[in-house]
Amino acid sequence: MTFLPTGRSGSTTVVMSNNDIDSECTEVIPDESRSILLGIISQLSKGVDLHRVTLPTFVLEPRSFLERITDFMSHPELILGTAQVEDPVERFVQVTRYFLSGWHIQPKGVKKPYNPVIGEFFRCQWEYANKTRAVFVSEQVSHHPPVSAYYYASPENNLVIRGQIYPKSKFLGNSVASLMQGGSVIEFTNRPGEQYTIAMPNIYARGILFGTMVMELGDVAVVRCHKTGLVCEIEFKTKGFFTGTYNAISGKVKREATGETLYEITGKWSDRLFIKKSGRSEEPTVFFDARQAKIHPLVVPPVEEQEPFESRRKWRKVTRALMKRDMDEATDEKTAIEDEQRRSTKEREADGVEWQSRFFYQADDDRWLCRIRQYVAASSGDCGASPRAAC
Repeated sequence: MTFLPTGRSGSTTVVMSNNDIDSECTEVIPDESRSILLGIISQLSKGVDLHRVTLPTFVLEPRSFLERITDFMSHPELILGTAQVEDPVERFVQVTRYFLSGWHIQPKGVKKPYNPVIGEFFRCQWEYANKTRAVFVSEQVSHHPPVSAYYYASPENNLVIRGQIYPKSKFLGNSVASLMQGGSVIEFTNRPGEQYTIAMPNIYARGILFGTMVMELGDVAVVRCHKTGLVCEIEFKTKGFFTGTYNAISGKVKREATGETLYEITGKWSDRLFIKKSGRSEEPTVFFDARQAKIHPLVVPPVEEQEPFESRRKWRKVTRALMKRDMDEATDEKTAIEDEQRRSTKEREADGVEWQSRFFYQADDDRWLCRIRQYVAASSGDCGASPRAAC
């Protein structure tokens, strides 16, 4: 495990080192902790939605889900130059590689990030080797159902990534599933009308009642571009009881109208991915190597300079307790945040006040769009400007 610096603030985020990827996707739960889980689970029925269930703090990753979304911006070298690529198939392949590159960044063991409270937001920026920058903001725009909206822009690189995720957790017996509804849209601003939509795989925590706990990605993710007519369906394979392996994927880049397969993608999202042209006898080439990839650091304002509802400040006491392995203190601080959210919600309901999100608004088609996108696009010379300056 390493502590990755996250920018000028000097704060840190716990992530896995590349050498630990396979071994640290599993976790042996101590008997005492498993007893706590069993006590909670014994009150549930199979298929129940877990969003309203309070989980013990020992399963928490010390960062908010709003920050975890930035994992997909960790390898900018994979996509910053894509807008300038003339071949539409090559552009599509590069977008697919970018999407697959964000999954290997995992905490030690089987952990879940904090559930953001409504109104919570996370902001950061990146400074790139080509002297350009990017800005990012995510916000919890709804609590019931939980919806996280996000927006990334690097105007000098003609790149915008936006989306919304509303995970739905379900109890499945010896597993918990996080069904990742929503998804991302990637746009290259120099190519009007060319949008790449991405639907996420689902996440499973296995072995919560017995056996070793393990985190798996499962089911099918889809990358699609209607303008170029290309699609890639990627199967995230879960391990069978006696056969198979962890973290394997397989996908095919196709022309949607004809079904013609152009490329085949195989490998492990936690290790190495390979690509080859369909119908060719040559050996596949390395598509992405998670063990060698460098994670590009975030630039995050110091916690003491953040607003009360910024993620790292909002959860700082819980994070501090988790780092000390003081689960009682972490539980108390987490409960205080959740109780405050419930009080605020009741007060708004009593006053007949509808919640208004700060950085995003809901369009007629239910998409959550960023209020600051025009500001960011016009500020290519100052892409690192604080999102709050635009409000």
